[in-house]
Amino acid sequence: MVGKATISVLILALLLLTTSIFIATVDLRSYLYPILLPRPGGRFPCSTGGGPLMVYMYDLPRRFHVGMLRRRSPADESPVTAENLPPWPSNSGLKKQHSVEYWMMASLLYDGGGGNETREAVRVWDPEMADAFFVPFFSSLSFNTHGHNMTDPDTEFDRQLQIDILKILRESKYWQRSGGRDHVIPMHHPNAFRFFREQVNTSILIVADFGRYPKEISNLRKDVVAPYVHVVDSFTDDNSPDPYESRTTLLFFRGRTIRKDSTQGMRSSKFCLHPAGDTPSSCRLFDAIVSHCVPVIVSDQIELPYEDEIDYTQFSIFFSDKEALEPGYMIEQLRQIPKERWVEMWRHLKYISHHYEFQYPPKKGDAIDMLWRQVKHKLPRANLDVHRSRRLKVPDWWDHRR
Repeated sequence: MVGKATISVLILALLLLTTSIFIATVDLRSYLYPILLPRPGGRFPCSTGGGPLMVYMYDLPRRFHVGMLRRRSPADESPVTAENLPPWPSNSGLKKQHSVEYWMMASLLYDGGGGNETREAVRVWDPEMADAFFVPFFSSLSFNTHGHNMTDPDTEFDRQLQIDILKILRESKYWQRSGGRDHVIPMHHPNAFRFFREQVNTSILIVADFGRYPKEISNLRKDVVAPYVHVVDSFTDDNSPDPYESRTTLLFFRGRTIRKDSTQGMRSSKFCLHPAGDTPSSCRLFDAIVSHCVPVIVSDQIELPYEDEIDYTQFSIFFSDKEALEPGYMIEQLRQIPKERWVEMWRHLKYISHHYEFQYPPKKGDAIDMLWRQVKHKLPRANLDVHRSRRLKVPDWWDHRR
């Protein structure tokens, strides 16, 4: 009996639906249209959710990137591939700390092992399939290579490279389509791209911090904070049965000491001081992390990498500028931290330090993998800005509201 009643109800509902469609009171297209409408080029909106970020990398001449690694080598304009990618020079000194641009490019060139499902970003050759566009201009290396003292005549080479890259971008229909908002540009050195950075201010910039950028050029809403590439060796065999007692120095600070002294000092210290300098951040912080030395961060304006995923208070100590200036205050506070709390922070450092490793081939969860994930987090806002800009008659009215 119940079965017959159910069948009758289903038949009645089908008749009502058929009648509604016939007299045009229900339009199924309004339900099906969002499903059936593909994005131009075959990609669907919000396609980055489940899989890796699909990144198109501009094919630039070598003078914009790896050509600066070997300035004395014969001119070579062959395409850069995973097979012929030159290694980062071992004798590059402090240039290494801003080499994020190199490792991001290398990660997109890498095409072996692990499968795309384990990577946060993969390269696509068809720009119509791309979620984001990577511009492999080594602006930090250009600054450090071409007259980095700001008054050297060689700075004209750096300026010309910036002029040339802007010309390439402006002629790209993909830059024009989004106004550059879905383009990723490394700008890690505080003086990188210094001549024309305001002309790429809509793009997703990869920066060390915001110390030398006006907020209309770079800000946390649209840009990605990247760690410095550490210049001390990682402490891979930090397995002391009593790390608290084996680290006999309470607080270590490295100014411009040589790398060997820094490595030894950090590994034998419980805490490592990271004060703000001419910019809020520096390589010292990330050297401390890979040395498993609890960072003591003194800055009122520092922004930290991956902070939507990593809680730095679990393995770092923070002081304001005012607190740091009070005689004896920091040292007294550090001495009062119990051994158990310090060991907990040390263990946490060991657990998260792989997120600050730059390497090739890339690995799941390393620094570059984390950075591409951060780029993915920025894209929804970039897409929102692109879509709104296409239909607004009064640009930026929201910013001028009362």
